[in-house]
Amino acid sequence: MINFFYEISNFSITNKSLFIQTIYLILKNEGKEIGNINYIFCNDHYLLNLNKKYLQKDFYTDVIAFAYSSTPPSHKISGDVFISIDRVLENSKQWNQFFQVELKRVMIHAILHFLGYEDQINEKLMKKKEEFYLILFQF
Repeated sequence: MINFFYEISNFSITNKSLFIQTIYLILKNEGKEIGNINYIFCNDHYLLNLNKKYLQKDFYTDVIAFAYSSTPPSHKISGDVFISIDRVLENSKQWNQFFQVELKRVMIHAILHFLGYEDQINEKLMKKKEEFYLILFQF
């Protein structure tokens, strides 16, 4: 099951079914099943506090993913994904990208983390997979 929660009042996901379908198809393609994934949309301040508290990092980020399953990932993928809408909007402007595309990118990025990919170890592979799934599941 995929759920959407909002810690900000001025944002909500449109086309929820398309986002959900994309995540299901990615997991199927990677040989996994959906467990329970919660997407929590928030602002920079909210995510900065999480970054400091749980990761001991003092900077803005667009996404933080906390997996419920152990390493290596279990067959069913579950976790909480926190996304700063402020960062996604800023990044979309900086990279001259549509907001929806950038939002989908960070949502996919979190799923890749749940699948065991790490930025520091698999950065190039993660970027390739992000691009692959963005192109494959355009809307």
